[in-house]
Formats: sequence, C-alpha cells, structure tokens
Amino acid sequence: MIIKEKTYTTSELRYIIRSAKPDDAKSLSQVRIQIDGETENMDREKGEAYIDREGFGKIIEADSASPANLFLVAEADGEVVGFSRCEGNSLKRTSHRVEFGVGVLKEFWGHGIGKNLLQESIEWADSNQIRKITLSVLETNEKAIQLYKKLGFEVEGILKDDKRLSDGNYYHTIVMGRIHREN
Repeated sequence: MIIKEKTYTTSELRYIIRSAKPDDAKSLSQVRIQIDGETENMDREKGEAYIDREGFGKIIEADSASPANLFLVAEADGEVVGFSRCEGNSLKRTSHRVEFGVGVLKEFWGHGIGKNLLQESIEWADSNQIRKITLSVLETNEKAIQLYKKLGFEVEGILKDDKRLSDGNYYHTIVMGRIHREN
C-alpha cells in the first residue's frame, strides 16, 4: 500500500515520511545493517539475515501492491534515516492484523521519527480495516514501551529469556498489541 508523503519539522531537523520506492532499496540495505549494529534492541546482530538491494526491491514491490502491507521510510536531507513496515497476510483467520517493526539510525533518535512512523502506520491501519497491530519489544527498551503504551498498545504477553545479548544474559521480549475498535 502507498500513502501520501508528509513533512515533519523539529527545531533541529526536517524530514519526510513516505512510502518506500524501488529507488530506496540500496539505501535500505545499508541503513538496516547500520541500525542492527547500533543497538541491541533489534532481533539481529549487524550483518545477520542480510537483505541486499534486490531483496529490498522485491519487498518494496510486493508491499506496494498489497493492501495488507505498508513499508515507510523516513528521509532527511535526501537520505533514508529510518523505516517501518507493517506486514499482514491474506489468511482469513488472521487477515485482520499486521505486525509492525521499526528502525531509526541512532544519529536521528530523539526527533520523533520512530513515533511518527508508528503514528502513520496506525492511521493507515485504522483507515484500511486493519483491526490489530502487533509488535515485540525488548524488555530493556523502556522508552519504546512507554511510547507504545501512550499510542494505545497493551502488553499481551512476555516471552521469557527470549533473547541473549552481547553481555551473555538472557532478556524477555514483550509482545504488545493495539486493537482498533470502531465506535
């Protein structure tokens, strides 16, 4: 699915959020690797589950044609600095929900990019008969958990000792969901 481009301005940064385009594939491949190396909040370590330019091109093409998927990028000064994706499916029993994921380059944290990517995704879901958005978040990512709760997500479960980080310790993954209930 494709959405209309929106511009956001903070005191320090101007950026746009828009649907991913095939021309973004190379940048997305590079940005994803960088994000994975900047934080342990992601599911992967740097370079794991690598998606190359061609792979991202196929994802963008499929998502643009699917009413159940949304692939957004955040762009500042002509460069991709973050992205988010809602992935759904066509199975009758689960076609009402999508799974949300997000990543923003560390240099661009604190400008509301992740929040605005999520808000755009929520708006899209609510206007496209998507009843539920799910996501998972590492228990130590307290800032993200608070944001998700503020935007209507609730804790639905905890996957205990789900991730082992570089310190050798195991951490829980929190599963959250937001249900859109029409009045």
